[in-house]
Amino acid sequence: MENVNMVPDMDQAYDESFIRIVELLESKKYFQARDELLKHNEVEIAELLVDIRREFDLQRMVVLFRALPKDISVDVFAELSIDDQIDIINIITDPEVKYILDELDFDDMIDVLEELPSNIVDKILEKTPKNERKLINTFLKYKEDTAGSLMTPEYINLRKTDTVKEALGHIKEVGLDSETIYTCYVLDRGRKLIGVVSLKSLVISPDDMLIADIMHEDPVVAHVDDDQEEVMDLFTRYGYLAIPVVDNEFRLVGIVTVDDILEVIEEETTEDIERMGGVIDTTDKEYLDRSVWQHVKARLPWLFLLMCSYFITGGILRNFEHAMSAVIELVIYMPMLMGTGGNSGSQSSTLVIRGMATGELELRDFLKVMWKEIRVGVIVGICLSVLNYFRIVYLDHNPPMVAVTVCVSMILIVMIAKLIGSMLPMMAKKIGIDPALMAGPMMASITDMISLCTYFIMAGLFLHI
Repeated sequence: MENVNMVPDMDQAYDESFIRIVELLESKKYFQARDELLKHNEVEIAELLVDIRREFDLQRMVVLFRALPKDISVDVFAELSIDDQIDIINIITDPEVKYILDELDFDDMIDVLEELPSNIVDKILEKTPKNERKLINTFLKYKEDTAGSLMTPEYINLRKTDTVKEALGHIKEVGLDSETIYTCYVLDRGRKLIGVVSLKSLVISPDDMLIADIMHEDPVVAHVDDDQEEVMDLFTRYGYLAIPVVDNEFRLVGIVTVDDILEVIEEETTEDIERMGGVIDTTDKEYLDRSVWQHVKARLPWLFLLMCSYFITGGILRNFEHAMSAVIELVIYMPMLMGTGGNSGSQSSTLVIRGMATGELELRDFLKVMWKEIRVGVIVGICLSVLNYFRIVYLDHNPPMVAVTVCVSMILIVMIAKLIGSMLPMMAKKIGIDPALMAGPMMASITDMISLCTYFIMAGLFLHI
């Protein structure tokens, strides 16, 4: 039979290459290992170096890194995590460090310098030209996780009096050193941003047309102190490849490009997922790169807090101990009610948190969300209760009033859980807390308490205990 699968399995090729490199390193054939590395692009080389570090140690990784051609080593360095970058810098020589930093994109260089010890940064800046040193110091002063810390000064600026022909000539001169050439920024003499013009507009316009006639005024901008999530929202909303960053006087100080925002999206998504799972992580390391103690520190505080919340649940059970002993059948349905309440609350909180993250929901939608979740909760609760009534009466052979108690409790629990699940994230955002904390384990703990209280109150009303 003819083999129609002509495309090689990239993962298989990567694994085979890694095994080959490991064998060469064990035989101390470093140059052959380097040649094997060079069969891959810079992204795959960076991944292979990280895997080699895990298989052997940092020293082997650095040996291979230093064996790479200089131009390739810079591209590979840019693809490594900041922790791996710092570890490499701490081992290689000062001239090698200077070469790498000189060749890196400006924003990548700033990211590295921010993580280095101050004495090493000072040493690097001593050998840096005065103008560049001043620019670097300016960027290092911007707060972390703001537009200022994300931006790069490597952009193309034009004047509104330039012709299209002059603009294209300028792009050819400086484009190689710019972060992007697809959008150019029009500045006045005070470096204030007055418009933007796309490369597409330049290419299709007559050579003698002025930039002022084709530029777009009132561009979308970010301010240097804007949080990176706000910048991320701008990219999501408008779909731009780059967004200009201005200071308080509307002077252009840099641009943020989409590749940097992709990293922010990954970082923010990871943070939200971890918080929703009850993990408070203060490092940027990947799972395998974190020590056991780092995992413990990330997980233990939240588990401790949640465990304390269950002391309240235990107190509720003790207060209603007489009800459970009077009608033992009530105990059988407690896990179902608590689990359904937790799941209902988590559903609502997840949808609301996602809606707020994408900008679909705002705090002003509080009452609309509340009314919708109440209606959803009632309908879902009734559907589940009908099914449970027949199960409790005809399959479990319990008295009808026990079934009524469970079913009414189910309706109320689902409705309240959905209401709380939707409201807590919005309230958290209102007071400045990350809404993601209001999902997962936290939501389950809260709904467990509410479920038990509701259940035993209904038992008192319908069963008179």
